[in-house]
Amino acid sequence: MEKIEISSLELNPFTSIGQDDFLLSAGDENGWNTMTAGWGGLGYMWGSPCCFVFVRESRYTLSFMDKFDSFSVSFFPPEKKSVMAFCGSHSGRDTDKAKGAGLTPVFMDGTVAFEEANLTFTLKKVSKHFIDKEGFGSEIKDRWYKNDDYHYMFIGEIKNAYIMDTDITVVDEEII
Repeated sequence: MEKIEISSLELNPFTSIGQDDFLLSAGDENGWNTMTAGWGGLGYMWGSPCCFVFVRESRYTLSFMDKFDSFSVSFFPPEKKSVMAFCGSHSGRDTDKAKGAGLTPVFMDGTVAFEEANLTFTLKKVSKHFIDKEGFGSEIKDRWYKNDDYHYMFIGEIKNAYIMDTDITVVDEEII
């Protein structure tokens, strides 16, 4: 695992987040959970590089996002699609997701991530907002919230970026 400068990273968020999905994780050595996520974004807010993610009220991961000040987002190569499928179809309430998905948890920067990821951001939680039915029209509610299971949006300041795979593009090959 190599720490890199975030400014040296080339990443297409529309494929990495919107198509490939990622694991959103929070917790520490005493307890953690991860979930497959496909909604979120990367950008710059409040003077810092940030990532925003969404967690439904019903998700077990929400309690870990609430309890801890840090979280991670981990991206995997295409050949690890089974990891996304497993973590997205099993609850950490009653399943050891690391064992079931063949993942090796690593604890760094106050949170959990995975050795098998090819890119991980560790983040400091800076904001949480509830998104409910009052915030959008009936078309969105009817399509995405039929069961009234709304999301919380978390905004995290990206503290560190790590690559675990040399296939990740880094501008000028500048690794620190």
